[in-house]
Amino acid sequence: MSVSSIADTRQYLTFRIGEEGFALDVSNVREILEFTAITKVPKTPEYMRGVINLRGSVVPVLDMRLKFGLEAAKKTIDTCIVVLEVDIDGEKTIIGALVDSVQEVFELDPQHIEPAPKIGTRLRTDFIKGMGKRDDHFIIILNIDKVFSSEELNAVQGLEKNEQMMMAGNE
Repeated sequence: MSVSSIADTRQYLTFRIGEEGFALDVSNVREILEFTAITKVPKTPEYMRGVINLRGSVVPVLDMRLKFGLEAAKKTIDTCIVVLEVDIDGEKTIIGALVDSVQEVFELDPQHIEPAPKIGTRLRTDFIKGMGKRDDHFIIILNIDKVFSSEELNAVQGLEKNEQMMMAGNE
């Protein structure tokens, strides 16, 4: 979805990763959880922190700091997991995104959203839906369906299914 396709005022959940502000369309957000124990799964990418049990469902948790090339998140009182619904090849999958802090939900008019910057052909920016302007600051509006490649999300989806089978075998 490009900026030109944002024709109406939408609500966004804002959060911080390091010093930067990010936002997601609230329609992708299921819930926000306090930091909880995460079960590490062997042989997964570094940004894949592990899985959590969310009311009997296995939910993979991905560290957004690591995904964006920063050092791993250190747990603070503000660290939380944003539970998201992402689209993988037309199928909805639930993931948890570990972020430094959640800020607020606010509405943003389309005229306050600029297109994603063009940084040349070697750097991916397709995961940036736009740059929201609020209080003289930019907020990076993410297209969560494109933050992770389909290969990464398919691996997460496979991991989720494997964990569910293992949990069923232990009952």
